[in-house]
Amino acid sequence: QVQLVESGGGLVQAGGSLSLSCAVSGSIFGINGMGWYRHAPGKQRELVATITSGRSTNYADSVKGRFTISRDNFKKTVFLQMHSLKPEDTAVYYCNVNVTGFFTGSISENVYWGQGTQVTVSS
Repeated sequence: QVQLVESGGGLVQAGGSLSLSCAVSGSIFGINGMGWYRHAPGKQRELVATITSGRSTNYADSVKGRFTISRDNFKKTVFLQMHSLKPEDTAVYYCNVNVTGFFTGSISENVYWGQGTQVTVSS
């Protein structure tokens, strides 16, 4: 069974920094794309950043230059470093991972989500 465990987050003042991490556990053959999404009250879930297996990255325009996504394949972990945080960054942050494994009797890819971690930025 594949599980994603997020850590980090919390309360910070505007202009501060926070770091999130998401560790993948379970029997898998490999990890493909990894990413972070966020869901703010009254808004739809939105993509924050993604990183491919080749470490190509993509960011939402709202976080470019402030957030950095990275991954450690040996530790099966994806990270999100957040700097110059703004009140509008307040949301529940979810990691998203595409993995290859032996699922339902065949080798295939599956997508998993973390449990979510709250990030609150006060003004």
